[in-house]
Amino acid sequence: MKKTFTISALLAVFSLQAQFTVTIQAPADFKDQDAILYTLNGSKDIIFTKEQGKNNVWTFKYPKNYMGMMKVYFPGSNNTFNFISENKNVNVRLETQGNKVKDIIYLDEANEIMSKFQEGSQKKELILPALSQIKEYYKDNTDFGKALKAEINRLSGGSEGMDQSQHPFIYYYNTNYNRFLSNNPAKKPTQDEIINFIDKSNDMLETSSLLRPVLVSYLNTGGNTNVGTSVDKLLDRLKVETPRGQTVLSELIDIFDVYDMQEFKDKYLSLAKNLKCTITDRLASTLKSNANVEIGAAFPNYKFQTPVNTTAKSLYDVKADKKIIIFWSSTCSHCEEELPKLLAKYNDLKSKNIQVVGFSMDVDKDSYTKKIAAFPWVNDSELKGWNSSYVDTYNVHATPTYFILDANNKIINRPEHVADVLQYFSLK
Repeated sequence: MKKTFTISALLAVFSLQAQFTVTIQAPADFKDQDAILYTLNGSKDIIFTKEQGKNNVWTFKYPKNYMGMMKVYFPGSNNTFNFISENKNVNVRLETQGNKVKDIIYLDEANEIMSKFQEGSQKKELILPALSQIKEYYKDNTDFGKALKAEINRLSGGSEGMDQSQHPFIYYYNTNYNRFLSNNPAKKPTQDEIINFIDKSNDMLETSSLLRPVLVSYLNTGGNTNVGTSVDKLLDRLKVETPRGQTVLSELIDIFDVYDMQEFKDKYLSLAKNLKCTITDRLASTLKSNANVEIGAAFPNYKFQTPVNTTAKSLYDVKADKKIIIFWSSTCSHCEEELPKLLAKYNDLKSKNIQVVGFSMDVDKDSYTKKIAAFPWVNDSELKGWNSSYVDTYNVHATPTYFILDANNKIINRPEHVADVLQYFSLK
């Protein structure tokens, strides 16, 4: 009898074929319970799901095809590690000490190969130039010369010998990294070649972590005086109405934010705001983060985690005529230079009913605690570094970042440096 399949049955078959699992093992003394699995879109980590460990094993079931970078984050201990998916099961064993991940053992073939490739890539960029110079002083027919030549040949190799059908993402990543981002590319790519790559590449571009550095390389290729022309040329090819065009537009807005290129950020943020087509989640996230911190916007409230120097439960509970918000870190050299200048004027600010609220991007609790002992203003931290919720909510790309709020928590100024803060209050 001939078998027939309904559409739902076919979909079920494809779902079963596409599904893979990510299994993480940790020692018995590792105390975290929760783990969060992320996928990647451009440079933005996307939360997929949270799982609780069972006997210190975390199992994530991914229900569809995915080839690209992934990440697992343990929020309790702030441990993070990255790996890849080639739409096959992923198995990782963690070695830990004092509830910190000390080593990552990749047990599946794809991640083991990728780990070796990345280790080799680091050696290629750091060691290969030196070995090439040393080689000039040794003859090829000596034992050392032969060994040196073999090592140079090994480090010079790329993905050429890899079976692309067996490891498509590794092949994609390494081939394009070597082509566009290596310190020693065989030939420096032109703008047109980079545009063609971004335009014609498959979906692994968004999941590979290559997109943002390739865009930075593209802008550098065009030169500082041609940024607008370069961006317009790229977006004209991609079309901002398309998903890739919107992802690239979002990445460019963030790049201009990071590099303090305000003119270009404003121009392309305005372009994004005025789009009449359906907006992708990626671009919508960028628009929301920027809208949250525009001059005149109500600074989003924040429920304090473990606040110091206040009994307030949230940012809005802190009452003052004005507030100075600082995003900082104890490991930030600019913060080390700037915050003492604010501290010197703190009593003057307090006399004017101006309160300072510091949100730390720290990870290490001891470092954070020692530093805030000298700061009499309101302090709080999630102790999650760049995994903190502040990053997306308040569009934070660097430390220190300052905001000045009025009594109603509306943003009235966005100073770049502590000197601008003090000048705003005539305390410089």
